Amino acid sequence: MNEAQKYLLQDLSVAIVDDHALILEGFKSLMQGCNAKNVETFGCAADLIDAMGRHSFDIYIIDIGLPDIDGFELIDKIRSRHAGARIIVNTIHEEIWLLRRMLDKDVNAILFKSTDFMQMVSAIAAVMCGEQYFCPGVKRKISRYTQRIEHPSERETDILRAIAGGYTSKEIANMLFISENTVEAHRKRLFVKLGARNIADLIVKAIDRGYINASEIVKGNKNDKNT
Repeated sequence: MNEAQKYLLQDLSVAIVDDHALILEGFKSLMQGCNAKNVETFGCAADLIDAMGRHSFDIYIIDIGLPDIDGFELIDKIRSRHAGARIIVNTIHEEIWLLRRMLDKDVNAILFKSTDFMQMVSAIAAVMCGEQYFCPGVKRKISRYTQRIEHPSERETDILRAIAGGYTSKEIANMLFISENTVEAHRKRLFVKLGARNIADLIVKAIDRGYINASEIVKGNKNDKNT
């Protein structure tokens, strides 16, 4: 840690939300070692929300997988009370579709939990300077996604979701009010764009690249609806 980083971190008020005590203790010790003015730790989102009723924080370090409410919902709640909140996500989840959701929420920094603790110091310093920060692992994931030239169109993404849900071309055609031949043409283009060998490979690659959401597929599976 350099002197500039120490200066940026001193006197900060920091909230850390995670359901793992060791992570809370580790980050609290790190922040206190940087002379942060106030460091509060919370094991669930509800406790942080309660604390926000009394005062705000300069930095919010949150996990996405919390025991009580979805981390994305927590981001919305923080921003509803503090529009300019600086939010750093510290997560174990490396799926591109989740990273895209974090980016859509305009979080200030994203770090994987596998990252060295000192990366958090760099992240906070960057955020306090008005910059966005991603750990090296996040940068690689985002770079792999953005370097892909041909992304599925909106219509093709709809068809991807339906394919993943177990629907046939005829059923998809009826759902989207298009011809079965049009569906087949889109399917062929999807196989080419994603370089897929079969349906299973198509779905795996679509999830990995963030074109469809794995949780939506589980909820939308045709077979689940009929049980």
